Amino acid sequence: MSSVFLVLYWVLHVYQLILLARVLMSWIPNLDQNNPIARFLYQATEPVLAPIRSALPPMGGIDLSPLVVFLGISVIIQLVI
Repeated sequence: MSSVFLVLYWVLHVYQLILLARVLMSWIPNLDQNNPIARFLYQATEPVLAPIRSALPPMGGIDLSPLVVFLGISVIIQLVI
């Protein structure tokens, strides 16, 4: 595997971890949104999640955009390998 693909592979895996941290953080009810870690997670993931969220139909308050992004990243990783 070339070094470009290896770097892309690791960047995608790190982004999946950042996305997972954001999903888990959303389950904490009284989290301060001004926390630097929370701000970083939102700023890193919102540019990817917002367009997908707007394209998905309303699901009764359930946000499935992280699931779509996880699936997309998994497909890209499989194509890279």
